Amino acid sequence: MELIDRTGTEVRDALARGATTSRALVDALIARTEAAKRLNVYVEFDPDGLRAQAEAADARLAAGERLPLLGVPVALKDNIEAVGFACGNGTGALQGRHPLQDAELVRRLRAAGALIAGKAGLHELAFGITNNNAVTGAVRNPWNVDRIPGGSSGGCGAAVAARLVPAAIGTDTGGSVRIPSALCGIAGLRPTVGRVSADGIAPISATRDTAGPMARSVADLVLLDEVLAGDRSPLPDVTLRGLRLGLPEQGFWEDLDPGVRGAADAALEALRAAGVALVPVSLDGVQQANGEAGFPIALYEFVRDMTRYLRDRQRGISFEELIAGIGSPDVKAIAAPLLGDGAIPEAVYRQALVARERLQGLYASAFDAGGLDAVVFPTTPLAAAPIGQDETVMLNGRACPTFPTFIRNTDPGSNAGIPGLTVPIGLADGLPVGLALDARAGSDRRLLAIGAALEAVLAPMPQAPLPQ
Repeated sequence: MELIDRTGTEVRDALARGATTSRALVDALIARTEAAKRLNVYVEFDPDGLRAQAEAADARLAAGERLPLLGVPVALKDNIEAVGFACGNGTGALQGRHPLQDAELVRRLRAAGALIAGKAGLHELAFGITNNNAVTGAVRNPWNVDRIPGGSSGGCGAAVAARLVPAAIGTDTGGSVRIPSALCGIAGLRPTVGRVSADGIAPISATRDTAGPMARSVADLVLLDEVLAGDRSPLPDVTLRGLRLGLPEQGFWEDLDPGVRGAADAALEALRAAGVALVPVSLDGVQQANGEAGFPIALYEFVRDMTRYLRDRQRGISFEELIAGIGSPDVKAIAAPLLGDGAIPEAVYRQALVARERLQGLYASAFDAGGLDAVVFPTTPLAAAPIGQDETVMLNGRACPTFPTFIRNTDPGSNAGIPGLTVPIGLADGLPVGLALDARAGSDRRLLAIGAALEAVLAPMPQAPLPQ
């Protein structure tokens, strides 16, 4: 296996040993990226700038310097500010506009020695899961170029799966790290809200948003979490024998595509064989509380938080100009009414916050009642849909609304603000399937330890085809 096909931790270790150079690595990645233009993963990619970053890293390595990510390229979703790149957030009014400073998480990545590989495409304004963006074009899934990569961090998912970059940083409001990770066959972490700084990230909702790492191994997520969160605490010891994972009885395991069901059931059998206790758990009321909380919070806070972001980060446009520049019909339909009669009243928003507290209480009670380490479920009810199915998608012979169908399992944990992890578990009709874990707020390091233990007993994920 070539080094560019290996994980970020393997690349980091090879660079530290002097087995290769960062310049040689990025030259290979640049060549592959040029061959993969059809995937449309990047909205901005600067080969010369990347080579210059790599040469600077090589000089530091040669001088004996060692840092957690020294010489390792990392891609950024294009709603994360990084000096040297525009931050377009996938929308017309921000295209070509450069930030004045790095986002805090980018500052941490650079301090750890990472190279910024480029800005990855997203669903416009991060408001969707197909990544079929009318402004920057559709991102394509490397497993099947006629399929979506998931979203809204779809460019990140496709870039990592296609092995154009070892890792990427996306953002997740209702599933936007975990859904593209699952549909592209990689691992992704949604941290507990507040664990990773949101400074310098174009927002949807301060209550719901978080940045999170996407990579081809849980070990890479661990490494990136250390850098992003500034948490170098060792992972707790986790053994699978006696680990208690909850199987939600309501919704999460129902109405699954047969291929997804087969892959998920096979994964559960592997976990049982390793000694994991799979415990039925009631999450009765979770979907109702989630419905009452989710969109009112997101849409009210989008107006408030985006207005504040545009002003405080001096992005050069108003909220009204941002909305006027939206090109994707599905996003326009959500955002445009917020300037008029579709605005969420403050009283409705306050009621939604109360529903969120109820949602958090339901999760905490379920964890306590079952003595659970996490709950487990398929990340999405179906694998990647064909590009263009933005309004409806076929599931078990029925036309279902695309957005709520794909976020059905990831959205409740997002609204509760708890950490979520997805790991790949194989293919269904040639397309990747993910298995998700939600855990208690603040238990991110333990969740990652559980994910690493699961990864060790699950069947290894094949690599996506190389770009043609």
